[in-house]
Amino acid sequence: MRKVLCVEPVIFIYIFVYSLTSPLVQQFIYRRLWEEEYNSTFVSNSNDTYCEQNKSSPAYIKQKEVQEKASVFNMQLDLTGAVPSLIVAFVIVANGDRQGRKRSLVFPSVGALIADICLTVISYFSLSLSILFVVAFITGLFGGMATLLGGGFAFIADVCHDEKQKTTRIAVVDLIFGVVSGLAGLSSGYFLRGIGFTWTFLIASLLHVINIIYIIFFLEETVGVSEFQHEAPVSWKELLRETFSGVYVLFKTAPYKKRILIIVLLFTFMTYLFTMIGGSSLFTLYELDEPLCWNEVYIGYGAAVFTSVSLTSFLGVYLFSKCLKDIYIVFIGIFSYIGGMIMAAFAKTTLLMFLVRVPSLLCFMPIPVLRSMLSKVVLTGEQGAVFACIACLEVVTGSISLSVFNSLYAATVAWFSGFSFLLSAGLCLIPLAVLCWLLCTNWNGEDLALLVPEEVSSIESVDS
Repeated sequence: MRKVLCVEPVIFIYIFVYSLTSPLVQQFIYRRLWEEEYNSTFVSNSNDTYCEQNKSSPAYIKQKEVQEKASVFNMQLDLTGAVPSLIVAFVIVANGDRQGRKRSLVFPSVGALIADICLTVISYFSLSLSILFVVAFITGLFGGMATLLGGGFAFIADVCHDEKQKTTRIAVVDLIFGVVSGLAGLSSGYFLRGIGFTWTFLIASLLHVINIIYIIFFLEETVGVSEFQHEAPVSWKELLRETFSGVYVLFKTAPYKKRILIIVLLFTFMTYLFTMIGGSSLFTLYELDEPLCWNEVYIGYGAAVFTSVSLTSFLGVYLFSKCLKDIYIVFIGIFSYIGGMIMAAFAKTTLLMFLVRVPSLLCFMPIPVLRSMLSKVVLTGEQGAVFACIACLEVVTGSISLSVFNSLYAATVAWFSGFSFLLSAGLCLIPLAVLCWLLCTNWNGEDLALLVPEEVSSIESVDS
């Protein structure tokens, strides 16, 4: 049977299931905490959820307490899964240069399957929410989203030899991420209202089974691993040593200018990801609170609007890359995100909350462009190492960001729930300052295309 070199279906299914279940898990936690606080069933109808808006009412105070508890619980849950996934993502993706990319795709899919099966059981039998911490830790041992995306991007880098094609195809993956997230978010409300939590989690489990079958039996490996299959198996200690030595060599043997450029680009990627993940992660809790008081269907609509943001960001990358350097595309995307977050901080009506996505139409552009810029700097055999660094930073940055912003939201929701969005916009000044420094020192996009050929020629001259 002939296998294919198309990793996009794997990413499509995984992200769809992840985006379908993530808002449901938040709402599941919110409803359970609500029921514990009020000692009554959570009320939801076709128009809105029960939402007290009288600030002098005792119910309003309890409502804010539920918001704070849900925010802290989500933070603790994310941290529980982030710690093991940090190591696993780094090891698996970095070793993909020698042992193949499919491991970084199979492991997270198996972990997500286990998580959704556990969620099905917890929902069906109304088990304690504390079990979710065990589920999060087990899922983290399989790598999570960062491992799958790191392996997927390295897979694409292996297949694409043209730099513009690489940038476009990486942008396509981010387009898939956004579009599928929107579609899944839109359908999540109808899934919840139509069949409830239990059956939705069960359907998610079946989709992960399909994904695992595709990866194992239909996806072609891009890295030749035959020589490693005949070697004696190495211990975890040796594996970790080889992994970290590969990343160490990436920085140690590289020319000074290349080394600094990689560090600066990774820092820019990390700081922008920190602000974007932190700010956008609060939307669901913000929309459940007064004065918006959205129900599950409206929350789904809000998530679906991000489909247009992903599409316009992809079109922006595709069109701007024809006439602008990569660094200017990143600038435009960051300013787009700042505009959306400032507007979200003061959105107090349903219409205005939907319109928040308008200034954010290009906010996803910096992520694929920065990934592509990093991929262009390194050699073919270093793709796994650099994407392992990216995956590692995504886990660390995402976990810290969620912890910081959820804690901040819990502390400020009582007096100004939009403060976290303003902070997110303000922190974007950090990556903007770094990019301005790159421009002032003339380390622009043209240097990226020269660094790798120069290194190759220098290596060839040494060998001769």
